[in-house]
Amino acid sequence: KMAAAAGAAAAAGLWSEVNRCGQNGDFARALKSVNKILQINKDDVTALQCKVVCLIQNGNFKEALGVINTHTKVLTSDVIAFEKAYCEYRLNRIESALKTIQSASQQTDKLKELYGQVLYRLERYDDCLAAYRDLIRNSQDEYEEERKTNLSAVVAAQSTWEKVVPEDLGLREATYELCYNSACALIGQGKLNEAMKKLQKAEELCRQSLSEDSDVTEEDIEAELAIIHGQMAYIMQLQGRTEDALQLYNQIIKLKPTDVGLLAVIANNIITINKDQNVFDSKKKVKLTNAEGVEHKLSKKQLQAIEFNKALLAMYTNQADQCRKLSASLQSQSPEHLLPVLIQAAQLCREKQHAKAVGLLQDFADQHPASAAEIKLTMAQLKIAQGSVTKACMILRSIEELQHKPGMVSALVTMYSHEEDIDSAIEVFTQAIQWYQQHQASQTRGANPKSPVHLSLIREAANFKLKHGRKKEAISDLEELWKQNPKDVHTLAQLISAYSLVDPEKAKVLSKHLPSSDTMSLKVDVDALENSHGATYVRKKAGKLTGDNQQKEQGQGEVKKKKKKKKGKLPKNYDPKVTPDPERWLPMRERSYYRGRKKGKKKDQVGKGTQGSTTTGSSELDASRTASSPPTSPRPGSGAAVSATSNVIPPRHQKPAGAPATKKKQQQKKKKGAKGGW
Repeated sequence: KMAAAAGAAAAAGLWSEVNRCGQNGDFARALKSVNKILQINKDDVTALQCKVVCLIQNGNFKEALGVINTHTKVLTSDVIAFEKAYCEYRLNRIESALKTIQSASQQTDKLKELYGQVLYRLERYDDCLAAYRDLIRNSQDEYEEERKTNLSAVVAAQSTWEKVVPEDLGLREATYELCYNSACALIGQGKLNEAMKKLQKAEELCRQSLSEDSDVTEEDIEAELAIIHGQMAYIMQLQGRTEDALQLYNQIIKLKPTDVGLLAVIANNIITINKDQNVFDSKKKVKLTNAEGVEHKLSKKQLQAIEFNKALLAMYTNQADQCRKLSASLQSQSPEHLLPVLIQAAQLCREKQHAKAVGLLQDFADQHPASAAEIKLTMAQLKIAQGSVTKACMILRSIEELQHKPGMVSALVTMYSHEEDIDSAIEVFTQAIQWYQQHQASQTRGANPKSPVHLSLIREAANFKLKHGRKKEAISDLEELWKQNPKDVHTLAQLISAYSLVDPEKAKVLSKHLPSSDTMSLKVDVDALENSHGATYVRKKAGKLTGDNQQKEQGQGEVKKKKKKKKGKLPKNYDPKVTPDPERWLPMRERSYYRGRKKGKKKDQVGKGTQGSTTTGSSELDASRTASSPPTSPRPGSGAAVSATSNVIPPRHQKPAGAPATKKKQQQKKKKGAKGGW
């Protein structure tokens, strides 16, 4: 009895210690006391509960869950349901957490809060929205603002991933979290400018709220703003401002935020901007998408987009095996998704295996009829790239749901025209027009009003037939158009033109429907038109000038004749006393005094004969011989040219024979040779 009493007293002291440590937040010390209590009584339910709570507070979720699973007889689901579900949630065992919550006999407020979080992680947004609405309606405590923030996050997720138009929740956007979630919802709707304004407001509110705390530094504020700035950069990227977006993305990466999900999204967006350029930077960034825990931070669609971009990056970097491996893995995860098979086909095309790529796409189209249209469009593009235009047309015409679309009709007609297959082009028009006739007849219960698209197709068909000389075939289309709009003079004129070659009598009958010349006369001032500048110019050009106008034009011609021409500039060395060379306009080779080019004259003079001697002949230096030579026309560079009026040309008009420039060049040549050493 004394031992039992001593044990009870020790347990009471330990419980006091646990209570005091719990109030102080010292859960590590409280855990030690709880373990001592359990040594006294290993099945104490309260002690086991306290141990689980202490482990959760210390972040030891796995150990806490182990304690719960070990003592299932004592810790039943009614007693420990919330703690067990919370541990599973924090260990990313989301499905298990959902089962634990649903199996609890009593749904407490804590379990409902956790239930909302679990549904959000499972991307069951409709159920999550209903759960949070119920919580907000039936709860009144200090956590109301957090619940509203979570509710706005659910609406933003619906808008972004499920393309659901969000309803107005009537939430007052007093916090930066609410502003941020509202901006995300606007991005999902494509309202980018409004979303940017919301993000700017969120940034302002965030700075205000954090600057009130003296312990928060500027670095802490920038770290908190990183997710807002990341969303701003995403809007810039969507708007085509890729340089601004890239700069902001890189600024966020330099801050080294702890949120691995944010880093993965930013790295992925940079890779999409780089595309097939700057692949080395993309290879560095792709490492951020492989960080531990990323799969628990992002939605399924985000993770899928990252994997797609990894496969594309492998293709751009010529890693064919890696690309095939990633795309095959993606196809096994999402067999109905279109992108994996398109990536595989693109890789095969890069390897010049076009036939294999077309076969791969055809197999996918047969297995997934819902995606057949997009696949066949790709197949047609590949056929066109190979030069098989006719086969491409056959593939396009097999897409029944697009045969009547104006874009498809235009593409087919253009391709058939390129192949000079006019009959097939007309057949495409006919099928499209028949589709609209049947479709409109079924909708209007026998009435036959033509839609603008239908009428446009008929007109294009008629114009095409007229252009290619098929006037007989164009008549029915033109009659249909004129029937719809009898006041259309252009269509009536086309119809008369077509009938004039087929049935002239019918053309005469139809011509009576043309408006008279009186009704078509325009109010034109003939005198003003004739006196206009354009009319005068035409008459002048035609040479039909009469009367006053002719005199006026002649007067203008006299004025033009009186205009003096500017004197041409004379050469700098021009001498009026010297007779110009009559052969100056001829090329040098064709002139009578040309004696051929003396090759290597200076070169021959260097290094020959004794030092100081010259190769110049004495006869060339004989002045008497020069004076007795017959007079010739002055030539540039001649020493003393003789003319009929003057024996000597002034120095400023004519260069002497021994020009200083020649001497200067010889000196420069000697200087160059001096570098090698003598």
